[in-house]
Amino acid sequence: MQRLAIAGEAIAGTTKKLLKTGIVADYLKSRTEDEAAVSAVFLSGRAFPAWEETTMQIGGRALWRIVAELAEKSETDLTESYRRHGDLGAVAGEILPERAGQGVSALEVEAAFRQIAAARGPAAKAALVRDLISRATPLEAKYIIKIMTGDLRIGLKESLVEDAIARAYAATLPQVQRANMLLGDIGQTLRLALEGKLDDAQMRLFHPIGFMLASPIESTEEGLSYFSEAAVEDKYDGIRAQAHVANGEVKFFSRTRDEITESFPELPDALAGLEQDAILDGEIVAWEYPRNIRDTQEVVDEAASGASSDENASEDEKTRADEDKAVNLGRARPFSVLQQRLGRKKVSEKMLREIPVAFLAFDVLYAGGELLMDRPLRERAGILDGLLSERKVIHHRVTETQRNAKQARLVFEDSEPEDDSELEHPEHEENQTRAASVIRVPVFRASSAEELEDLFVAAQARGNEGLMIKDLDSSYTPGKRGKAWLKMKRELATLDVVVTAVEYGHGRRIGVLSDYTFAVWDGDKLVNIGKAYSGLTDVEIAEMTQWFLEHTIPDRNSEAQGFRLQVEPKIVLEVAFNNMMRSDRHESGYALRFPRIVRLRPDKSAEDADTIERAREIFERQAK
Repeated sequence: MQRLAIAGEAIAGTTKKLLKTGIVADYLKSRTEDEAAVSAVFLSGRAFPAWEETTMQIGGRALWRIVAELAEKSETDLTESYRRHGDLGAVAGEILPERAGQGVSALEVEAAFRQIAAARGPAAKAALVRDLISRATPLEAKYIIKIMTGDLRIGLKESLVEDAIARAYAATLPQVQRANMLLGDIGQTLRLALEGKLDDAQMRLFHPIGFMLASPIESTEEGLSYFSEAAVEDKYDGIRAQAHVANGEVKFFSRTRDEITESFPELPDALAGLEQDAILDGEIVAWEYPRNIRDTQEVVDEAASGASSDENASEDEKTRADEDKAVNLGRARPFSVLQQRLGRKKVSEKMLREIPVAFLAFDVLYAGGELLMDRPLRERAGILDGLLSERKVIHHRVTETQRNAKQARLVFEDSEPEDDSELEHPEHEENQTRAASVIRVPVFRASSAEELEDLFVAAQARGNEGLMIKDLDSSYTPGKRGKAWLKMKRELATLDVVVTAVEYGHGRRIGVLSDYTFAVWDGDKLVNIGKAYSGLTDVEIAEMTQWFLEHTIPDRNSEAQGFRLQVEPKIVLEVAFNNMMRSDRHESGYALRFPRIVRLRPDKSAEDADTIERAREIFERQAK
């Protein structure tokens, strides 16, 4: 592990990518196959391969206490060190003492990580961590903690480790990238590269692939400036999700690559009937279905099949028909509604009934044993339509998640009413839990800025954020933000807010106060409503850091004193945001989604900032 840590220091000491890659390649070649495989995972900033769901579940505060105990240092000493370095690993490397006999191998560290993950209870986990750190040299401890916290920060991305593997074992970078994407395990990828068998890598389902990202645009004119043929979709305010389907099993993963199936136990049935194994890209949204259950199912089934407008119709007629279908499907509800479903391992029948969801599919990455990402969007769209049209609609299938949560009663069409009049009574429908639907996102066309503006207005009228504009000839490029996919949206509103607390930044912002918590007025007191760290220039951040350090307020109740500073409420910011939701995270009872600083407002005093009433008006307006 010492050799890995020394390599890490060398990597951190240069900004040249080629030199970083060379250091990694030389290090990997100097290790045994097992050590190199484990090291590749560690150098990618992970404790375990990406496809595994294993976590150690040891908190930063617990690590902080362990380092303090082993170093025999005070809280003040640790805080001062943290201010200089900005991460706990670097603190450990600086303050832990050298002792005779210290030193652990990378394989020992990997084994210890698995023991920690398997241990039950904070005390047992902490004891194992303490033992590991006590046996390590200070430099080893620095990197052990960095890896445990997922905060390696040595300027080394997984893509550079892939490049290093290609260099070390005489492979091509595309071969390494493809194998790692399919396997979700850079250690196993290294083993295949060593054996000259990278082309043998097979797709491992139920590990999420990176999501293709979109670039923001400012105008409808810009939206048609990068490619000649565009597919235009509504931009929904839900959570991006990747659905993996194989042999009737379905799992959903978020953009952070976390599994989220448990939060939406009714969703697997919507895709379990696919005829082929597949990976779909889409959005999970809280969905407001039309009142009539039968009509809803007919429209949803048509949309799910990818059925398109009459091919003999004019473009205007097709657009109107598609817009009508988009309206008849129902509509997405605000993100604040969906938020109530997030992070829950058990979802009550009441919540299933009151906050139904839908999976809005817009792309397919893998189907029938074939990776499709290199194919153009127009081909993938046709494959997606075919997949959804062939699926068998499954109702009442008890998934493992539902079984564990005792949530098997999904009755979209569980029983037929004796006569149609029953469908007209709201009380009949209120007692039913709707089955979730998979809906093919409606796709429009636009050939002018005026048409794109009309589609944008229509999307917002349907309660959606804006538009996605996609190049029909584009391949699917995971994790990359290019000009093949564009997103056009406009902020919900802006608020003038007062900064109440600041925090030290990370990475290139170590040593400056760049994370701002801010508030609005509730009567004669300020109540926090959000936090932002983007929007100001480095010069502005440096100037504000000096001001904040000179205007701090003692905060004896804060555990994070030293990281988070209370400041005099005098600085006014204008912040923009895309949505507002109810939240008990902040004293105001609200939280802003995607807040960003528009500008400093030195022309305004704190008394000029907005009020909780203004925030409430914005919240209520967005729900209409």
